[in-house]
Amino acid sequence: MKKAITRVSALLLAASTGLSLTGCGASAKSGDLTPVTLNEVAHSIFYAPQYAAIELGYFEEEGIDLTLVNGGGADKVMTALVSGDADIAFCGSEASIYTYAQGAEDYAVNFAQLTQRAGNFLVGRTPDDAFTWEKLKGTKVLGGRAGGMPQMVFEYILKKNGIDPKTDLTIDQSISFGLTAAAFTSDDSNYTVEFEPFATSLETEDAGYVVASLGTDSGYVPYTAYSAKKSFLTENPELIQSFTRALQKGMDYVNSHSSEEIAKTIQPQFKETSLEQITKIVDRYKAQDTWKENLIFEKDSFELLQNILEEAGELTVRVPYEELVTTEFAKAAADSEAISK
Repeated sequence: MKKAITRVSALLLAASTGLSLTGCGASAKSGDLTPVTLNEVAHSIFYAPQYAAIELGYFEEEGIDLTLVNGGGADKVMTALVSGDADIAFCGSEASIYTYAQGAEDYAVNFAQLTQRAGNFLVGRTPDDAFTWEKLKGTKVLGGRAGGMPQMVFEYILKKNGIDPKTDLTIDQSISFGLTAAAFTSDDSNYTVEFEPFATSLETEDAGYVVASLGTDSGYVPYTAYSAKKSFLTENPELIQSFTRALQKGMDYVNSHSSEEIAKTIQPQFKETSLEQITKIVDRYKAQDTWKENLIFEKDSFELLQNILEEAGELTVRVPYEELVTTEFAKAAADSEAISK
């Protein structure tokens, strides 16, 4: 168990650091590139298309000198965007909805959706090939922050399976984002909800076992998207278009290459994780159809997100899709890539 704690702690340090993370792309940086600060909700293999775009030099090809910062939670990412510490935010779109609902004038507008499934997994103490969600009744689970996508999707699944999140089990939400895996190795909880690489690392150290995929059991959910302040989009349309084209190239790469090839490409972003583990994680995400073919944030997806927010008690008044989402950049990027092929 001590070994498990050490390994998980090492991964935690690598994944939750606030230091800037930059890619080792094929092109050399030059003074001709435009600096862009991207603040991401977490540093996870879940976002493989983004890291492929970084490592393959796609942002540089599009004239962007990208600085990647790990925000450590959607609320912190949105704070960085609103304050001007970040040019672009990458997190759950619920953060942009909250900001708009609070009356912000220069609110965040979503311009590209990356993932279409939840990226976390339910980890138990022992392997359970016959797991059903009903088994969570009467148990203690390490969950996520109230109002955050991980927790809301978890509750959404519980309700779909006839389980009351408030009365049928105990959900511990006191552990900070990114620290639950380390806590799970030494506390009395029965299950924990984990992103990768923590879920696989717990398995590797025999400290926990994936028993269910929230992405599979919740269905298609617009889990993470890119946003920028309305004013930034208005003032920098060409830059946003270039950024979106780079992302689309990364998406195309992930959707057209094997898990092992993807793992080798993005491994520089995850130095604490072995190539074998990265390959396993990418394969797991591919199997549940995590990544979209394009970056277009459709209206149906946005309305589903608002349904989840309402069910979680986090949204009292729905917000207009047309105000918080623009699809022009994603559509143009998809069209340009289709033409290039």
